[in-house]
Amino acid sequence: MDIIRKIIIGVDPKDGMAYYLGMRAGGGEVAAIIVDEEHLVRYKMKRYLVYIESSEGTMLWKSVDNMPCIVEYDCRFD
Repeated sequence: MDIIRKIIIGVDPKDGMAYYLGMRAGGGEVAAIIVDEEHLVRYKMKRYLVYIESSEGTMLWKSVDNMPCIVEYDCRFD
């Protein structure tokens, strides 16, 4: 499984919106960015789901539907 570390949304990366693991957001911090596989199979379009973790638990914060994105994966070599 590929772990997404950062996603930049938009055609031009320098003007795009970026979300990355550990980023403070919505009263918590970004805990996970995943590809919604069910959406891909059902609608043939990529959708990324951004989850945050706070004192309330982990919850879906944003979804990015059918937008141009640059995805940065976590490339740890353990």
